[in-house]
Amino acid sequence: MPKFLTTPEGRKIAYHLTDGTGPAIIFLGGFKSDMGGTKAVFLENWARGQGRAFLRFDYSGHGDSSGAFTDGAIGDWLRDAQAAIGLVAGPVVLVGSSMGGWISLLLARAMPDRVAGLVTIAAAPDFTEDSMWAGASDAQRAALMTDGQIALPSDYGDPYIITRRLIEDGRDHLVLRDPLPLPFPVRFLQGTADKDVDMAVALRLLDHAQGADMRLTLVDGADHRFSDDSCLALIADTITDVIARR
Repeated sequence: MPKFLTTPEGRKIAYHLTDGTGPAIIFLGGFKSDMGGTKAVFLENWARGQGRAFLRFDYSGHGDSSGAFTDGAIGDWLRDAQAAIGLVAGPVVLVGSSMGGWISLLLARAMPDRVAGLVTIAAAPDFTEDSMWAGASDAQRAALMTDGQIALPSDYGDPYIITRRLIEDGRDHLVLRDPLPLPFPVRFLQGTADKDVDMAVALRLLDHAQGADMRLTLVDGADHRFSDDSCLALIADTITDVIARR
């Protein structure tokens, strides 16, 4: 059973915290994902075997946390993550998957003194603007502004309900338009067969961010889930490398 924390905004965030040595590894999941996903559970078990502290949690409106998904936005989920990180002391290594990659970059910008390293997996920075809004038709944009939400098809089940607030709040949290210093070891992981986040996004992120120790690894044939045995092993090895180089 998860434990719960209450954020300053009053949201109840479900989490699992494994005690161990630092820096603690913080897993940040994706859009409409929960902390019971393959990568999060694998990394928890791996971290436990390493004797290392590990935290996974559900953003509000996701998994076991309080709230409705359609009420949330990037800024809310960023503040949820900040509250969750408050559960651990000292430096942390952020591991952000998809939207969690965007959240991890926001965290790195907001609390650089806490971040010892960063690993992203199919990071999707600024996707509300560069994918959802940019890919919407004129009719969809008009409906979004008039009705407050639209439904977009999803390969992962029910359609995504996209709200006007999600789009407008996303514009307040973009990371690819302003300087993005990452003064710690950074590893970006990206599959070449990812249909949700194009390789161009990873290349743009690598080009845009500023840091002395940044690398992008492309995995031939890996999809957005990035969850087969070889990909999971690569994530673990990459975290090990980041910790060793911090």
